[in-house]
Amino acid sequence: MPLTNRSTLTQFLIEERRRFPGASGDFNALILDVALACKAISRAVAFGELGGVMGNHAPEAGGSVNVQGETQKKLDVLSNDVFIRRTEWAGNLAGMASEEMDLPYQIPKQHPRGKYLLVFDPLDGSSNIDVNVSVGSIFSILRVGQDVVESGRDLVEADFLQPGTRQVAAGYALYGPTTMLVLTVGDGVNGFTLDPNLGEFMLTHASMQIPKETQEFAINASNSRFWEAPVKRYVDECLAGKTGPRAKDFNMRWIASMVAEAHRILMRGGVFLYPRDSKDVTKPGRLRLLYEANPIGMIMEQAGGRASTGREPMLAVQPTSLHQRIGLVFGSRCEVERIERYHAEPARAEENNPLFAERSLFRV
Repeated sequence: MPLTNRSTLTQFLIEERRRFPGASGDFNALILDVALACKAISRAVAFGELGGVMGNHAPEAGGSVNVQGETQKKLDVLSNDVFIRRTEWAGNLAGMASEEMDLPYQIPKQHPRGKYLLVFDPLDGSSNIDVNVSVGSIFSILRVGQDVVESGRDLVEADFLQPGTRQVAAGYALYGPTTMLVLTVGDGVNGFTLDPNLGEFMLTHASMQIPKETQEFAINASNSRFWEAPVKRYVDECLAGKTGPRAKDFNMRWIASMVAEAHRILMRGGVFLYPRDSKDVTKPGRLRLLYEANPIGMIMEQAGGRASTGREPMLAVQPTSLHQRIGLVFGSRCEVERIERYHAEPARAEENNPLFAERSLFRV
């Protein structure tokens, strides 16, 4: 394959750094370490059953369980370890936190410490691995407090509890037919495709933008009986099609891999809903604020879309715990704003009166 004039990820980051003459280069180095981790995970995913890393991670036959209460796949554990080993040594990080670890990860004493925090979901959608559906990695970079830099103390959970507005970068890798790295450093969103011949991420999707309008939505319809009224109203209106209040037909998509869902929406528009519901009242949502909702939210906002809890902007939420769960709606701005508006409006009479509900005996 002939060489092209496309920028590599390294070239792109150098150009970005030139906008900040005083930058040390630590940030670029960290991004490149993360990219290297994603390349290693991509290779492991690509080998599939041939690589001997399929199935559950288990000292016992039932598999080990992470802090989220989920059975860990072998690739979950491998991917988590790859992220740690590729980023801990260079002196760019003060510490990290992962969906797969109960507590913050302290940088070993033999390595220098830096001024950034890395939070990540090492393998999002890993339940799909055995059926060969696209999965990915999600990451977010924060700055650590100055007191940590000066004192060199070990990190505590509170150091990571920063709202999404304080992210300095976010991204995801998608391990699909091609491997892609989608990245924002706070100046738009750019997509890089892994060239397997060069081993380099090449800029292939510059300045990605989400269409404001859409006719696609993604939601797990099996949970419909647990939805809150505003979400049910929105989905019912979409399903009503041209004869309903939206006056257009919608298509529904559901991959059960959030990275794949986010990438589809980034490429062609749409809206994704994993809202708060009543299925488990102890959990105010299914997705993790720090590892999934905030980084995906930053990407969506930087690409002209919107990310929300349904009630407030996602990036404005103040985290209260390391593994906090939350409801998430993101995608084409007009649709997300409509869902927010439905949550803000007073409940309609028919939503509180089963006699006049859509599925009541008065339905025609």
